[in-house]
Amino acid sequence: MSELVTEELSGAQKAAVVLMNMDQATAAHVMQQLSAAESEEIVAEIMRLQRVDPKVAESALVEFHELTMTSSARTRGGRDVAVGLLEASFGSEKAAGVMSRVASSIAGRAFEFLDAAEPNQVALLLDGELPQTIAMVLAHLRPEQASGVLSALDARIRTDVAHCIATMNSASPEAARIIADTLRVRADAVVTQKAGSETVGGVQPLVDIINRSSVSTEKALLDELEARDPDLAAEVRSRMLTFNDIVKLESRDVQQVLRGMDSATIALAIKGAPVNVEEVIRANLSERNREALDEELAVIGSVRLSKVEEARSEIVRAIRDLEAEGLISMQRSDEEYVE
Repeated sequence: MSELVTEELSGAQKAAVVLMNMDQATAAHVMQQLSAAESEEIVAEIMRLQRVDPKVAESALVEFHELTMTSSARTRGGRDVAVGLLEASFGSEKAAGVMSRVASSIAGRAFEFLDAAEPNQVALLLDGELPQTIAMVLAHLRPEQASGVLSALDARIRTDVAHCIATMNSASPEAARIIADTLRVRADAVVTQKAGSETVGGVQPLVDIINRSSVSTEKALLDELEARDPDLAAEVRSRMLTFNDIVKLESRDVQQVLRGMDSATIALAIKGAPVNVEEVIRANLSERNREALDEELAVIGSVRLSKVEEARSEIVRAIRDLEAEGLISMQRSDEEYVE
């Protein structure tokens, strides 16, 4: 939003205008009283409000009687104003994190028109685009949707796109909007519709996408990345969630992951698994489900490795989905804890 010409501001926009007209120290004090979600919403509006019509700004200020009206209401927002306010409120380190999330969110909304699209529709829409362009789009989609698109891409370009996602350092919201606007023009024929620079790519987004891919896509991508960039492939592998990582979950979280899993899938998954992994799974099954598991194991016999990998992949996807929803928490080896 480059300029507002209407007085119909949202609450967050009005708050943004008010904070823009406070001195930084006062605005910082106000921000410190807000929740993280409220702060991020208001900062996003400050970034969007590059210019505000003076009459609109004055109208917003009138609603806040605690402010003194002046004839020199500030009508400029933007990245610099947002950064200054955040740093004064929370310090530079936390401000950088908030700015990263806000900018990515702003850019990501440019691709909301793809939310209802099937992965193969998005892949068709992106056909012929440069790997860098496809990578930017996938980095802004939900990981589960991006995973489907990545799988649907031609194998000849898929590795290029994965490499671009992992090595992408930054993308401006404006660049994302330009790409989104170009795709939107073509989308009607392909996609079924619903009735400053910030990091959007990197290794972790690629890991999130691969973790939601099929076993065959995961293996092909990692093998191809290994051939092209061994160091990058090693980093991706080191961050990927594996079936054995289930031991890093709290007992209640393991129970939630296994809830609803049929005993046949669990039996396949633990075939050849490390002892500690099998013990954790057994310890978090009910007595009835343990008996059902033992019955499955007694008749399962030898099975193809691909079947075992698919069963484990199903459990990994359940872990990822529950973690993404905030329902469980995985202990990361590089996280610090306080006793």
